[in-house]
Amino acid sequence: MTHTLVAVPCFSGAPWDLPALRPLRHRALQTFRLPEGADSMESYADALAEQVRDLEDYVLVGDSFGAVISLALAVRRPAALRALVLSGGFAADPVTTPVARMRVAAARMMPAALYDTVTLRFHAAALASPHDGRGQRLWTTADTRRLFQDNTPHASYVSRSKAAFSADYRSQLGRIEVPTLLLTPSHDRLIGPRAAEVLLAGLPDATEVVLPRTGHMFRFSHPVDYAQAVEDFLAARVGVTTGVESL
Repeated sequence: MTHTLVAVPCFSGAPWDLPALRPLRHRALQTFRLPEGADSMESYADALAEQVRDLEDYVLVGDSFGAVISLALAVRRPAALRALVLSGGFAADPVTTPVARMRVAAARMMPAALYDTVTLRFHAAALASPHDGRGQRLWTTADTRRLFQDNTPHASYVSRSKAAFSADYRSQLGRIEVPTLLLTPSHDRLIGPRAAEVLLAGLPDATEVVLPRTGHMFRFSHPVDYAQAVEDFLAARVGVTTGVESL
C-alpha cells in the first residue's frame, strides 16, 4: 500500500523543495502553499484537511509551524492518517523567557514599513545556528530572510504569529495514537529542548531523533540528513512504499 507523504510548510508558507529530499524520492510526496491571512491554528488545520481529503493513506511531515498544523489535524484523529513526523515543532507557545517574549512581541508589532528591514532581519537571526553552513546545502541568514521576503506577506506574518502563540494542544496529545517521529535539531535558539520534551511525554507512541550539528533550518541546510531520518522512521514503523513525486 502506498502512503502519501504530505509535507506541511513552515512559517514562511512556502511549499517544500521536494527534490532536495533525495532519500524519499521513491515515496509518493506532495506539498502545498499555506493560505494567507489565517490567524488560528484550527484554520490552518482545516486547510490541511482539505489537502488530504482524497488520500486513502497518508503521513504528515510538518516542519516548525507546519508541525503544529500537523498536530492540530492529528488530534482530530483522521482515519487515513498513518504516522506523523514533527520537526522543530511544539504543542504550545515555546517562548517562555520574558526577554524572548518581549522580542517576539516587538517583531509582531513592527509596522509594515519596517517588515523587511527590521522584522525579517530579527526573525532570520533568531532562526540561525552555527551549523547552517555545514550541511548538504549552504544556508545563511540572508537565505532565510529571502525565503520570507519571497513567500510571506507582512499580514500573513502577523496572523501566523497570532496562530502560533495562541495554540495549545498539550491536553490533546494523548489522542494521537499513530507512530510519531520527533525530529529535533541539536541547536535551536528559537524552539528550545522543552518543546520536544513536552511532545515526547504527551504523545502515546513518539520517538525522538536529534540530528547532530544542525539548527532550526535543518530542512533547508541538511535536506539529505533530514530526509534520511524520516525514511529510516517510515521504513521501520510504516513500511517501504513506492510512489511518484508531485507538487
